Amino acid sequence: MLQYNKRNASFLSHLGAQGSLGQAVYDLSFQKDFYVVSADLGVASGFSRFSVKYPEKFINVGIAEQSLVSVAAGLSNKGIPVIGTSWGAFASYRCADQVRIFMGLMQSNIKLVGMGSGLAIPRFGGSHYGIGDIALMRSIPGIDVITPSDGIEIYRAIDVAMRNDRPTYIRLTGGDYLPIINDPSNYYFEIGKANILKKGEDVLIVGCGNLLHECLEVEKVLQNYGITATIINMHTIRPLDQETLLSNLHHKLIVSVEEHNIIGGLGSAIAEVLAEVENRPRQIILGISDFVPKAGDYRYLLDCCNLSVEKIADRIMKELER
Repeated sequence: MLQYNKRNASFLSHLGAQGSLGQAVYDLSFQKDFYVVSADLGVASGFSRFSVKYPEKFINVGIAEQSLVSVAAGLSNKGIPVIGTSWGAFASYRCADQVRIFMGLMQSNIKLVGMGSGLAIPRFGGSHYGIGDIALMRSIPGIDVITPSDGIEIYRAIDVAMRNDRPTYIRLTGGDYLPIINDPSNYYFEIGKANILKKGEDVLIVGCGNLLHECLEVEKVLQNYGITATIINMHTIRPLDQETLLSNLHHKLIVSVEEHNIIGGLGSAIAEVLAEVENRPRQIILGISDFVPKAGDYRYLLDCCNLSVEKIADRIMKELER
């Protein structure tokens, strides 16, 4: 099991998503045998040190994402887990059939990492926005879907996922902008077990990925108006932690916040659970309601999608007034 120390905890507090991924993989290589496959994104994935140390275990398939999943499946047949990386939009939609066959039906031990998902790489425009990958991945039976919130959680998620044989999709959001919200000295990560970050009485806010930072800032804004909020880090979308969700239905309103399409993501997963609950609070799903063709600064795009701190807080207060 990877353990935090002053060195790597300090690194993670300054690294973005890909840097934290690379650090986790490099540290894990001292303890575990595995392959790494990338679709021409080895450096961008933070794998430079790993590829130099283990050139025989690092494979670059080039800009051929479908081949990435196929090669990873073949390597995993040797009984050794495989980490594969590509941009989230390509790891999901472009590789959909390979993921369905090799990870879903054949249960190959692949940890597929969708980097730069959500709106994290705006300089490339709409073709690189990963705003539907959760919906696709959670529709395929047998795949765990994890959306870490910061470098600390990425580090732990990689470690935990690599110590079981289940095919897993790990969605990285935020890119270089990844504020640390978890305490490395007091953090526990378990697949399928949500973490409660704040406790309140009025609103239940359930978030995942980089936007949990926004959720925590929203909670501060709400406090100024006498509104208290419980904030849940639902880092695992599949299997969803139904127990934690159902034990927090005493709030007036449930709000899900995600850097993903409002169809098929975290909000949909929560709604599917609540559909069978007779007496429950009203739920609103905050996310991306349609395709975003714009290119621009990351913060600008979040604001365009009504996912800035101010717009999330304003929507919650308006809903509570209804």
